[in-house]
Amino acid sequence: MRKLIHEIGLDIFTPFYKDPPFLLALGAGGFFWLLLAQVQPLTPMAPRQIFSTPFLFLVVWQPWFEEILFRGFLQGTWADHPRGKRSFFGITGANALVSLLFTIMHFWTHPPLWAVSVFFPSLLFGYFRDRYGSLYPSIFLHMFYNGGYFFLTGLPA
Repeated sequence: MRKLIHEIGLDIFTPFYKDPPFLLALGAGGFFWLLLAQVQPLTPMAPRQIFSTPFLFLVVWQPWFEEILFRGFLQGTWADHPRGKRSFFGITGANALVSLLFTIMHFWTHPPLWAVSVFFPSLLFGYFRDRYGSLYPSIFLHMFYNGGYFFLTGLPA
């Protein structure tokens, strides 16, 4: 069990929250939300919805599950392949492949433009997985992005 926890990146917790690139990624979420407000009418959630089951599912459970599956198992496994280790501007082949798969999987639950738009956050999640050898930065960032998005746009009907 320890080996599995290590391989998916859940045994290492570094102070990623102090790292300037991570703080920049948090700021990018805020910038995206400002842009979103310019192109689509926002329907912020009612305060009582913040602790609702659907919101907690989308903001806590789903990011944990997706990060363990995509960045933990898949990216962790493909990173051992010679092509998976190759890097282009800090993005490994494993990260690019996982991000492509992550995007494709979102076509089942999102309109096409929104499904395609998850590619770039996915690259960020994978970048931090590679940078720290840990899933915690990716999970936290994914939860932060989902939380802000659903807080501003409301829960799906």
